[in-house]
Parts: sequence; structure tokens; C-alpha cells
Amino acid sequence: MIPAAFEYAAPESLDEAIALLEKNSDAKILAGGHSLLPLMKLRLASPELLVDLRRVPGLDAITENGGIIRIGGMVTHATIESSDLLAQKIPLLPTVASEIGDPQVRNRGTIGGSLAHADPAADLPAAALALDVQLVAQGPGGERVVEASAFFVDLLETALEPHEVLTEVRVPIPGAGSGSAYAKFPNPASHYAVVGVAARIDIEGGAVREARIAVTGAADVAYRSTAAEERLQGSNGDATAIAEAAGLAVDGQEMLDDLSASAVYRAHLVTVHAQRAMERAMERAVAATG
Repeated sequence: MIPAAFEYAAPESLDEAIALLEKNSDAKILAGGHSLLPLMKLRLASPELLVDLRRVPGLDAITENGGIIRIGGMVTHATIESSDLLAQKIPLLPTVASEIGDPQVRNRGTIGGSLAHADPAADLPAAALALDVQLVAQGPGGERVVEASAFFVDLLETALEPHEVLTEVRVPIPGAGSGSAYAKFPNPASHYAVVGVAARIDIEGGAVREARIAVTGAADVAYRSTAAEERLQGSNGDATAIAEAAGLAVDGQEMLDDLSASAVYRAHLVTVHAQRAMERAMERAVAATG
């Protein structure tokens, strides 16, 4: 289908972009466009104005500063996938980025656009939760920082305020003895996650000091399984502990029930993929201590 008529603006500064958003309450941000444009073609979204961020400087860099990796909101999935810095310091992100869509999607889609859209089947929200990232939003009132745990609110809903732009993702660099992994059951056509589980495990003295298990694709919103994390923390990460933690990964969530998978099957997939992700993360954490 053809989208409804709309106006288009390509501001050359962040302040100009925010002013355009503030002036038109029905404006939408255009980053990579892979989420918004299909909705417009189906007439499920009909914004009066698209504010294209591609000309805004400073949103497409990956830098390291003080133990934090800063990723601009307009950094593409392909850039994340191929980043040597991320591969060395935060390998979970390139791994997850490589699982997104196909090369065309990864070359156009952006980390900020994906996280701000909060599609329940997107891959990056699980990584954001597992890595405990901070999301930086800039709006008319200035800059504010939102923890990943408070950012994903509901189906296609985040903590971003009207007229705010997601400008940066701040990722703390894990310390020694940290391992991570992502296990995904993809939709064969779209490659969206029917279920995806990101795990980060930190070990110290032979025991699990901290575990972060995040699930996407299974419920209306990506979530951390605190029950699985609590079972794993303090254990030695053996097969029994991981299997029991995986059995808790559904964590009382109401599973989605749609054409891709029934709620019962999704719950099974969560258990299976949580176990796979935790096993790989534990292996890597042990290797990182050696």
C-alpha cells in the first residue's frame, strides 16, 4: 500500500530536530525506517511529519570513555556487528546485532530506532537488559538518563517522553570473569525473535557473583527473569543449577499466543533457550578467568 501524505524534514542539528518534534505533536522520528515505514504503508501509522535524523551530527559514533562504551542512537546494526571495539569489550552486542533481520536490515536499521520502537520480538531489548545499559534521551527540557530496567514499559511503549530523541546508549564494560551469550528461535521469514534469551554471568572465586537473564519475543515486553537469576547466583553454575534456573525463566510472565507460536510452545522455547544461553555464558565466564 501507499502511505498517507506526509511532510518531510531533515534537520542538521539535534536542537532543530527537537524543535520540529515539539512544534508538531503528530511528528515521528525517522532513523532506519524499518519499523515505521511498513506501518505507514499499512496505514497503521499516519504521521503528518517525518523528522529524519541522518544529517544530525554526533549520533553515529562508538566511543570508549571511563569504563563505558557510548553508542550513538543512529549507529547501525551492521556497524555494531563489525565493531572491533565491541567484539573485544562487549561481545554480546555484535552477536545480537548479527541475528537481526538480513544484511539490508542491518545496514539501515539503527540501535536507537530499534530500542525506541520496543517491538516485543526485537533482539536488542534483551541485550540492553542483560548488559544493564543506560539510555540517554534529549528533549526540550534537556538530557536525561533512563536505566534499561525502566525503559521498556509495554507493547511498543517506552519511557521516552513526547518530543524526546534517544541519542545514546551507554554500556558498562564488564569486568574479569564475565561471559555472555544469546540464544534465539527466529521466525523463518522475518528473522524476528519468536523467543530470544540473552544471558550475562559474572563469576568470582568459582561461584556465580551475578547473573542477568533477559527474554524477548515471549511476552508483550522484554523482561528480566529474576527467578532464574536468583537460582543461579551463588551457585557454581553447574548443569543442575543452570537447568533449574532455565525452568524458572518464564517467571510468571503471560506468554504471547499468535501465528508464530502458541503460549505453551513459547514457554517451552524460553526454557530451552535460557538453558542454552546460560550454558554458553558460563563457559565463556570460566574461560575469561583463565
